[in-house]
Amino acid sequence: MKLPPHFQFSQSNLQDFVDCPRRFYYRYVLDLQYPAPQSGPLRDFELHMQQGDQFHRLAHQAVLGIEPDAIAATIDDDRVYGWWENFRARGLKDLPEPRYPEITLSVPLAGYRLVAKYDLIAVGERNVIVDWKTALRHPKRDTLAHRLQTIVYPYVLAQAGAHLYSKLRIPPDTISMQYWFIEFPDQPIVFDYSAAKLAEDGAYLERLAADILSRETDADFPLTPDVNKCKFCTYRSLDQRGAKAGDFREQVNDEPEAAPTILGLSLDQIAEIEF
Repeated sequence: MKLPPHFQFSQSNLQDFVDCPRRFYYRYVLDLQYPAPQSGPLRDFELHMQQGDQFHRLAHQAVLGIEPDAIAATIDDDRVYGWWENFRARGLKDLPEPRYPEITLSVPLAGYRLVAKYDLIAVGERNVIVDWKTALRHPKRDTLAHRLQTIVYPYVLAQAGAHLYSKLRIPPDTISMQYWFIEFPDQPIVFDYSAAKLAEDGAYLERLAADILSRETDADFPLTPDVNKCKFCTYRSLDQRGAKAGDFREQVNDEPEAAPTILGLSLDQIAEIEF
């Protein structure tokens, strides 16, 4: 299958394919927008997403060096203020410098680009990827270990982070991926990287992309057999997998299902490596 010319692989769309090939087909091949909520209760879910967006902006400002008290003065939401206090006390603890917030890197994958947009990369003797999570539940380590974000982010940094690291390729065994949970500030989950994991992840991503590109018709993109995944899918009623959205408070992933996949960026806006 030839994907749209503007298409770029990301942890988000690869996760969609792994979770449910039909969801990937609807969203990225047909570009089907379906008017159903991802999660409920809708107002509470939308408020939570707005609060999460606000927190990420505050964290970004903090990394850029804006005075913490000045940042705090802009907060008018009690939950966000509590998150900010947790972050201020622990969010940047023991991280190397320099620190690069909201940075996007890109590498080739199967004739397309694989992009990763990071909350924060902290560079030094240790090279730490930090992803701030605002989910209300703390996930199991094994759940995160199999998420495409845990695979894609260290892989892309190892391949495309040279300009952050004195123009040398970053040694994979100096990379770690840290998930930091704003509701559980003392319970981060950290994954160390290695050259062996880099090779393993590269092979897996190539196979995954090749699998996607080998499929040609809608029948090649079946529904997931795991109906639990349908609770938080906007296409569930289209495929008669239920009409009611799942409760967002049960989710361990705080990213909206239709998270931006950076399709609109031009290549000169994305740091990349050619090989």
